[in-house]
Amino acid sequence: MLLHQDGSDHEWIDGCRWDLIVTMDDADNEIYSAFFVEEEGTWSSLFGVKEVIENYGLFCSLYTDRGSHYWHTPEAGGKVDKTNLTQFGRAMKQLNIEMIAAYSPEARGRSERMFATLQARLPNELKLEGIIDMDKANKYLKEVYLPYHNNRFMVKPKQDSSIFIPYQAGNIGLDDILCIQETRIAKKDNTISYNGKTLQIPKDKYRYNYVKAKISIHEHLDRSISIHYGPRQLARYNNNGFLLEQNGNMS
Repeated sequence: MLLHQDGSDHEWIDGCRWDLIVTMDDADNEIYSAFFVEEEGTWSSLFGVKEVIENYGLFCSLYTDRGSHYWHTPEAGGKVDKTNLTQFGRAMKQLNIEMIAAYSPEARGRSERMFATLQARLPNELKLEGIIDMDKANKYLKEVYLPYHNNRFMVKPKQDSSIFIPYQAGNIGLDDILCIQETRIAKKDNTISYNGKTLQIPKDKYRYNYVKAKISIHEHLDRSISIHYGPRQLARYNNNGFLLEQNGNMS
């Protein structure tokens, strides 16, 4: 029912520090998702949740620290703002996953103990395998180390039935929730601007143009961009803003 997500900055291979992003179960310590990134942030946190949902299903709540990609905190060291949501918080709300913020190091003890174990073991394993780059390290982590780790360190929960619920996409796919969402008003030339890119809205059979219409922009985990008018996806672009596809289907 309750999962923990956290990142650990550590020298996982000699002379190189990466962040290890872990999403784990509160009940039995099973690691559902773990991977290395250059820097922890919104994208890595969204990707960790996506891995869990795709492989296991939806869960009830997520326990995190008060990092700025998880929460807005008006006063340093103070309470998080549960109404002014980050992009990650908005995605969790859309999925009906409750977020719980940690307010002390002791409250994060489960994650800290897990990272202590990983820091003691994983660098040695990577060194023995001769792994020095991130792609190979992530492949080894997923295919070799995590199955061993879970078998070795999982504890038997009081109840052994799963509470995960399969995600039913309906009209909104997971990629259109676990993404960056922003809104723009279409300009007179039927374009919108996003992160320094000008996206031309293509003509379609439903409407000649979308001038002054409110357009929703979704930047996805693969960095492609889709634009939406209400529930309809109008077009999809690559990360350079070049048109990839156009449709009037529900997305």
